[in-house]
Amino acid sequence: MRPYHFRARCFLKYDAAIFKQRGVNLAVEGGMGENGNDKTKLEEDICIHIFTVSSAMVGVCLTVIGLIRVVITLGKADTLADDLLACDALLFLTSCLLSYGALRARSFCRMHRIERAADVVFITAMVVMTLICGFITYAMSISPSTAH
Repeated sequence: MRPYHFRARCFLKYDAAIFKQRGVNLAVEGGMGENGNDKTKLEEDICIHIFTVSSAMVGVCLTVIGLIRVVITLGKADTLADDLLACDALLFLTSCLLSYGALRARSFCRMHRIERAADVVFITAMVVMTLICGFITYAMSISPSTAH
C-alpha cells in the first residue's frame, strides 16, 4: 500500500489535468499551474462563493418569512416584510443559478459575463435584505397599541 501523501499527490495531478483540459487553472501543491494565470482561479472562486452563500441566503429568507408569519399570527399585525423577503429569496435564487451556470460554462468569456451578472444580482439582493431588516426593525418597534 502506498503512503497517503503519494496517493494525494497523484490525485491532485489527475485533477489538474482534467481542469487543464477545461481551461481552468488550479493551485497544486502551493504553486500555480504551468501558465501562472491567477485570474481564472479567482473567477472560479468567486463563482463558488456566490453559489454557496446565495443558496444559504435563500434558506435564511424562507426561515425569516416563517418567523414573521408566526409573529403576524400571534400579534394580529400585518407587515409587508414577508412579501419583500419572498422577492429577495427569488433574487438570491437567481444569483445562485447564475453562478452555477458560470461554473458550468465552457468558455472563459462566457463564464466571466455570467459571473458578473450573478455578482450584481447577489449584491442587489444583499442590499435589499439590509433594507428589509431595517423595515422589520421599524415595524416591530411601533406596536399596534401605540399607533392610532
